Amino acid sequence: MTERPRIILDCDPGVDDAMAIIAAARWADLVGITTVAGNVELEHTTANACRMRELLGLDVEVHAGAEGPLVGAQEFAHEVHGATGLGSLVLPDPARGADSDDAVGWLVETTRAEEGLHLVPIGPLTNVALALRADPGMADRVSSITLMGGAALSVGNVTAAAEFNVYADPEAADEVFRSSAPLTMLGLNLTHQVRMGSAHGRVCATFGTPVGDAMAELLEFYTTFHVAEEETEDGPVHDPCAVLAVTHPHLFDMESRPVHVEVDGTHTRGMTVVDERGPRAEGPHNCDVAYGADAEALIDLVMQAVRDA
Repeated sequence: MTERPRIILDCDPGVDDAMAIIAAARWADLVGITTVAGNVELEHTTANACRMRELLGLDVEVHAGAEGPLVGAQEFAHEVHGATGLGSLVLPDPARGADSDDAVGWLVETTRAEEGLHLVPIGPLTNVALALRADPGMADRVSSITLMGGAALSVGNVTAAAEFNVYADPEAADEVFRSSAPLTMLGLNLTHQVRMGSAHGRVCATFGTPVGDAMAELLEFYTTFHVAEEETEDGPVHDPCAVLAVTHPHLFDMESRPVHVEVDGTHTRGMTVVDERGPRAEGPHNCDVAYGADAEALIDLVMQAVRDA
C-alpha cells in the first residue's frame, strides 16, 4: 500500500492485543490508543498499553476508558491472558502512564479534528458505544470501525453462541451495530484460520531484539494455553487480524451482511446473528463480515512487524 491508514486502536491488552499493537506500529499510522476493561481489569489493560508503547518506542497517547460494561458486571479472561494480561511476559513498569482517563472524550475530539480515521476496537465495545452516544456524528466521520468480535457462524468461545468481546458488553455491541457507522467484523470464524504458536516464537527469539523476545514469550504462553484447551500448539491470533484488515484488506474475503447482537437470550446473549438468507435477509446490510483470509500472508506480516521493530 502506498499510504499507511491512520488508525485508533481501542484495546484491552491482553496477549493478542499486544501482538496487534506490534502490527499496528509497523503497518499503520497509529494515531493513539484507548483502553477498556476486558481481558483483564482496566488498570492492567492501561498499564500494558503503556508498556507496549515504551517497548516499541511509540510517540502516541494512551487514554484509559471504561472500567466496566454498560450493564451488569465485567467479565474477564484471566485464564487466557494471565493475572495481569500479558501472560508470562514481564515488562518494566512504564515511565509514562496514561495521558488521560477520558478515552471517550478523546475519541470524540480526535475524530472531530480529523475525519477519515479508522477505529479498530479489539476489546469490548464499551468505549465506542459511549463515544457514539456522546456524538452520533462520529459514525459518519470515521472511515471504518473494524472490530475483532463475534462470529459469522454463531460459534462462541465463552458460551456456545457468544465470542468474548461481544459477550463482555452485549449492550454496547448492540448500539455499535445499530449505528450508521461503516462496520467490518473479524469474528472467530475468520480468526481461527490465522494461527501461531511456539514455533513462530522460536523464530522471534532469534531476532535478538526486545520486541522479538517479548513476542516469543507471548507466543509460548499462548501455546501452553491452547495445548491444554485444544491439544494444538497453534492458537488463533485474533486481534492482529482486525489491524491487518485495515492495512491489507486485499488479503481478506468480505461479504456485506445484516448483523444483529442478541442481548436477551438465555442461551444466546452476546451472539452476533449474521443473516445469511440473501434476498430474504431481514434489515439493512450494516456490516462487512470476514469469511476468509490468506492466513500465511497475514502471519508473515505479523512476523515482519516483529522483525522490523
